[in-house]
Amino acid sequence: CVLCGRTDDCPEKYGEKRTYVEYNLTVHYYCLLMSSGIWQRGEEDEGVDGFLITDIRKEVNRAAKLKCNICRKKGASIGCVAPKCKRSYHFPCGLQKECIFQFMEDFRSYCWEHKPVQKFPDKEPRGTSQCTICLDLVEQLPMYAVLKSPCCKNAWFHRECLQYQALSAGIFFFRCTVCNNKDKFQKEMLRMGIHIPEKDASWELEENAYQDLLQCYQHCDVESCLCKKGRDYSEPDSKWEIKRCQCCGSRGTHLACSSMKSWEQNWECMECRSIFAKSGNYSKQKKRSLATSEKTDGTTCLLEEPSPKCPRQSPGSQRSFLLQSPKIMCQNNLSHCSHLELPSSDRVTMSLSPLMSNRNESLRKKLLRKQRREVSNILKELKLQVNTKTTRLNINAKDFWISALKGFRQRNFSPTNTIEINFTNCKNRSKTHTSAASKRRFFQLLMHHLQNSSLFDKGSSGKNLSLDFQAVKDNLYFEAGKMIAVSLVHGGPSPGFFSKTLFDCLVYGPENVKPALEDVADVDVAKTIKMIKYANSLSSLQSTIRNCYEFLAAAGCLRPVTALCDKNMLVNDILIYHVIKRIISPLESFRQGLKTLGVLEKMQMHPDAFASLLCHEPERLSAETICDLFTIHSSSDVNKVEGADFWMGYLQDVESGESVVTLEDILLFVTGSLSIPPIGFDPKPTIKFLHIRYPVGNRLLNCLELPITKTYEQFKNKMEFTIRNTLNVERE
Repeated sequence: CVLCGRTDDCPEKYGEKRTYVEYNLTVHYYCLLMSSGIWQRGEEDEGVDGFLITDIRKEVNRAAKLKCNICRKKGASIGCVAPKCKRSYHFPCGLQKECIFQFMEDFRSYCWEHKPVQKFPDKEPRGTSQCTICLDLVEQLPMYAVLKSPCCKNAWFHRECLQYQALSAGIFFFRCTVCNNKDKFQKEMLRMGIHIPEKDASWELEENAYQDLLQCYQHCDVESCLCKKGRDYSEPDSKWEIKRCQCCGSRGTHLACSSMKSWEQNWECMECRSIFAKSGNYSKQKKRSLATSEKTDGTTCLLEEPSPKCPRQSPGSQRSFLLQSPKIMCQNNLSHCSHLELPSSDRVTMSLSPLMSNRNESLRKKLLRKQRREVSNILKELKLQVNTKTTRLNINAKDFWISALKGFRQRNFSPTNTIEINFTNCKNRSKTHTSAASKRRFFQLLMHHLQNSSLFDKGSSGKNLSLDFQAVKDNLYFEAGKMIAVSLVHGGPSPGFFSKTLFDCLVYGPENVKPALEDVADVDVAKTIKMIKYANSLSSLQSTIRNCYEFLAAAGCLRPVTALCDKNMLVNDILIYHVIKRIISPLESFRQGLKTLGVLEKMQMHPDAFASLLCHEPERLSAETICDLFTIHSSSDVNKVEGADFWMGYLQDVESGESVVTLEDILLFVTGSLSIPPIGFDPKPTIKFLHIRYPVGNRLLNCLELPITKTYEQFKNKMEFTIRNTLNVERE
């Protein structure tokens, strides 16, 4: 290796050893990553994983002048990052001397004196326990060769065992072997020098490893099979296609053998049907559709009538529901059943006290925050697909939509590339430099344009897709879905304007959704539906039907009306046609677009969490939210406490309206965004107190540099003067 001088070929310790004959170059991958004077300036396919050959030569020349503090030989390319520490060493020497190398962010290295250590409570008992990976004994001591789980009290590991586990599992599957925690565990292990490669698990990469799981059950199990070609014969899109049980999936039937007219019809095998019957829930389950259960808990709805297209959280979730005793099921669903089964005349309407109402609102907001944190983690996981290769979009501010659409359709555009935005004016001169703030601004404008475009109409409870024939022809529904998916994963805002009906159609499939009158945006159609719905006699109902005969005929909703109660089925037919069937083609294109980067799949796996994001506008900023968002850093000569007090006091003044700026203005000043993106900010916003005259918003680093002042009044005046004038200039 040109950097460490060793011939060892041990990928677990030193990374892959690579030889490039054309450059007369051999290098260990970890030696290259950890070298202090080199950065990846090229694309992934250039040089050695982005490290240019010329840069490697320069680093070798630089290291040749430095002596290793361990082996005393020249070529020490790695230096300790601790302030005032001048130790240099080779990567293998550092491992031997128990130095810590952090394979994250800036790839920092710490010598044996300044390395991070795990903190243990003084009262924590010492002794021995089993390493939960190799099951050998491990001493419960704060030492280099032993690591403790940050999330489990009694989980100890050998460092070597953890490193082998991380290399095998990769970033997607490396987690605590006891509690399965991923985020907290990985963060601590990276801090303590465990290398977690950004790759799939080794068992996922084996060819045909899961081949058996890809074979669906294909056998007709009804008592008398009608198919002449046998029980195993299945012909797609015909009456001899095999349909599997919607509950267990381990029994099947030909459509013709169970008298089913279409694939959309649900079917349960006799075993599952008998379990439902014993619990007393089978008849109720058949009558209750997904949409009519929307008033109940979302999980209960999914368990009561799962669709063959509805994703399940885990293979055992449906089974555990089916195996509950009737008594437990009755207790669990008592509140829902009592609400649904009582006649309307027997229900009592109660008004909540203001205290109860405020409490419910507080709980609702708390649940929304929890769900949005869950979505943030999911989006961060999806963002791991994004590589360092960049795609630049030149956006003309005066012709925004056309240039955005052109950018997304250009040949070299890939959702997995890092996106850079360059705003231009009509003369094609650069107006805003490429930065994270420009990208956030671009996605904000994009979501605002989509919200007000002809692709969506406006119902009273959110937006549904509209029918725009030109947009269908131009494939704009697909592009809109792709844009929303890319915005979510690349740090842009969420749409926040989906109706519950649109969201359910995307997640559960349109065949499982029952729209409401609020979903109808067309005033004339809504008026017709209301006239039918509120007809109080058979004659008035028939008269209304005659008046709108052409509309009903075109919608395919004509049906014989012989009683007043027939109006309910007619209203339901019109709603399904107008809200769902009419836009089935745009809906399918929109769904295909949302599959970009795996967003739709995650929506189907975590529907409640994504509903909080897509069906609700971002939560209004508060002083507490902004305070929690920023991490305060200060130098040793700055009174951090006093500066923090001024900052928090100022946020409270802004929130209470005692300032000329708003909390949104502060966030815009620092990050270029009016709201917190669903995925969060990268890098995380920070605050520095410095000896400067006026505050500075560094949008590249999301850093707010604040002046040190003697009084709060001086601090407040400087903040308001700078933020107000800066934003006014930008708006002009």
